[in-house]
Amino acid sequence: MSSAALGPSDLRQIRAHGLEESEVRRQLALFRAPRPYVRLVRPCTVGDGIIRLTQGQAEAFASSFEGVAEEGRCMLFVPASGAATRMFKSLLWYLEQGKPVTPERVQEDLRSGVKDARNMLEFIEGIERFAFRQDLEQVMKRAGLSLQAQVREGNLEGVLRFLLTEEGLGYARLPKGLLKFHAYEEGGRTAFEEHLVEAAQYVADREGKCRLHFTVSPEHMSRFEALLEQARAGMERRLGVSFHVTFSVQKPATDTIAANEDDKPFRLDDGRLLFRPGGHGALIENLNDLRGDIVFMKNIDNVVPDRLKTNTVHWKKVLGGILASLQKKIFSHAERLGSGHADAAVVKETAAFLREELFAHLPPELDHAPLSRRREILFESLDRPLRVCGMVKNEGEPGGGPFWVRDRNGRVSRQIVEEAQVDLDDPGQRAAWTASTHFNPVDLACGLRNRRGEPFDLRRYVDPETYLVTRKSKDGRELKALEHPGLWNGSMAFWNTLFVEVPAVTFNPVKTVTDLLRPAHQPGAQPGS
Repeated sequence: MSSAALGPSDLRQIRAHGLEESEVRRQLALFRAPRPYVRLVRPCTVGDGIIRLTQGQAEAFASSFEGVAEEGRCMLFVPASGAATRMFKSLLWYLEQGKPVTPERVQEDLRSGVKDARNMLEFIEGIERFAFRQDLEQVMKRAGLSLQAQVREGNLEGVLRFLLTEEGLGYARLPKGLLKFHAYEEGGRTAFEEHLVEAAQYVADREGKCRLHFTVSPEHMSRFEALLEQARAGMERRLGVSFHVTFSVQKPATDTIAANEDDKPFRLDDGRLLFRPGGHGALIENLNDLRGDIVFMKNIDNVVPDRLKTNTVHWKKVLGGILASLQKKIFSHAERLGSGHADAAVVKETAAFLREELFAHLPPELDHAPLSRRREILFESLDRPLRVCGMVKNEGEPGGGPFWVRDRNGRVSRQIVEEAQVDLDDPGQRAAWTASTHFNPVDLACGLRNRRGEPFDLRRYVDPETYLVTRKSKDGRELKALEHPGLWNGSMAFWNTLFVEVPAVTFNPVKTVTDLLRPAHQPGAQPGS
């Protein structure tokens, strides 16, 4: 692009945002580049990239992990900055129509095929079963209204207004972590609080220290901190732990520039450039800054009430036990190779370990290279971050999946791939995508240090070619947005990876408000519901 495309005021804005001019120019060039699809070889399946454990094996790994947790090596990392707007999409559609919202209208919409009607109907019919019901009742009572009376009389617009807007609870603009998900005798509990309770059962060390980190949006940081202080004392006393919770925000320097349809910089009405958050892949910086050892990763909305936590905690320990076991083997092999004196037998043993236990596709030159070069290849293959990822059988839930992928250099590796990364117009790629048997519930145990206990620089293991270009809008104008390689996709592309089948009972996400009415999120639900 010409140097005139970015003027002096643009360069000042870029620097003030914490970005480099060269990085912004690189981003603009990506809009003009061919779409960077990944190349699927085949889906990972049980026995071909996914491990299925016996009950005995799972229990052994879970038991072995408890000693690792006691050493204080573990932490939970939860991305929690996303707003709950999508969760209330159907309800917001009705509120924004500017028409009276009545049961009769919703029923008519349902018969007419309006896609948001069913969700709205389920919401109203289940209004008494939401954990936030009491809060909604109280905020409406202060305004002189009765929730029950409004529902009974069919005045649904007011109910939506007090739930979703700043006139009441303002749920549509809050992050999911601050919403009350589950009801207990003592009151509702937010998704954030559920993560505290759950983590206490597998992250706490022998002194009871329980370490968690949440990435949040700057405007909601104070609310998360206040909620933590409000809940801390009672939870610590009941659970016998002390919470060590930290927060961070997505760095402005990870924002990306937006472009017009002609791939030139998108400009606001005042002529300034528009920068947007670069997607959850930007959080690799936050994860890197933690300098953690064993870090579990989970989405904010995948939590269950206390009565269903046993299975979740068990499988977290299983994944952590597998990771710790693999680390010991990796560190042992790396230590022998790193000494520089490993003989041909050690090299052969290490190559077999990589192929058989890490399912690594080693370069063809390994079989013919001099011994010193073979040591280098194998050491480099070992000396990198490690992740053990739970995979659930695909039963129609949205999400990425586990695949064998061939990169631009011909190397084959296991990756978590999202649908947007695949060229579905290619019949072969579509066939590979649809043949997938499992999907990714974002259930990861990550090993972030090397054999000497030194943190890896996670930024070195990102595949920059796995970015995404998406369509968005600003003030009614269409734009192109750039997303960094996804946090558990391209940002972990060059990690060592193991996929393990976990039961579906460990995955209970809340994508729409009515998901909270599912048995797994209701009092009295039983495992497997």
